[in-house]
Amino acid sequence: MSIIDLPATTTEKISKRLVALRTATGNPAVSRVLTLVVCVEDGEDVELAISAAGTANREHPCRVIIVAKGQRYAATRLDAQIRVGGDAGASEVVVLRLYGPLADHGDSVVIPFLLPDTPVVAWWPGLAPEVPAEDPIGALASRRVTNSITAADAAASLAKLVHGYAPGDTDLVWARATPIRSILTASLDEPNYEPVTEAVVLGPEPSITLDLVAGWLAARLAVPVRRGAGSLEISLHRHGGTLSLTQDRRGNGRVVRPGRPESAVSLFHQDVPALLAQELRFMDPDEVYEQALQGFGSVTKDEEAAA
Repeated sequence: MSIIDLPATTTEKISKRLVALRTATGNPAVSRVLTLVVCVEDGEDVELAISAAGTANREHPCRVIIVAKGQRYAATRLDAQIRVGGDAGASEVVVLRLYGPLADHGDSVVIPFLLPDTPVVAWWPGLAPEVPAEDPIGALASRRVTNSITAADAAASLAKLVHGYAPGDTDLVWARATPIRSILTASLDEPNYEPVTEAVVLGPEPSITLDLVAGWLAARLAVPVRRGAGSLEISLHRHGGTLSLTQDRRGNGRVVRPGRPESAVSLFHQDVPALLAQELRFMDPDEVYEQALQGFGSVTKDEEAAA
């Protein structure tokens, strides 16, 4: 990896260095499909964010801009770093470290580096604003990705996702629900085709992912949904019998359908870079995610469901 440090610099100097670098390497910016702006708060691990963004960058060539907010009581200063190769993946990574009052004006610093005529995606790998769409950097983006996977207070994080939602928002906990959603959808597309009358979602608590699965079922099936604690088991009740998805001790999934043999399915767990890459495949607002957030309001919290 080639690393170019630009301490105590300006946006103009950084831009000129980027142009000179592209000219020297013959690496045109027009091959980029989007600009990914990664917002990192003081004390969060910048290197982990760079590594995750670089991995996603290999699937979706983009310019990665890391906005690292430093100490706000320090003197105003902009330190920059340009990385090419290695963790930078298929493009360059521009790291902008903001100190002093400048830390609260990341949008002004970012604007000169946004690629023209390409979507802008904002990602908060750690602490995210209450309303991402109202954040100065979030307002520049057509897609805003938060990360509630490691949230200490799942209930509070889910409430924040619900009340702070705006079209274009998504969260990596929703991407993590993709295997479960795919399995249930495929199972319902097979005979018999009786409508579902009730759904029960059991699983570890807290789990925002399973909460969103419950909300998704409530919104898409328009039936009563109960959410309870226990081993992973999602049951879709129909008059002709129950379709269920469970997980064994090895983490493998099992689908049980009336009158048919049990089948094994993969409940693979993706890491953060893979989840981020998944979200970068779609630039339009995720209407199904919005429905899942809204649907969770009608889910019944059932402490007795596991019984």
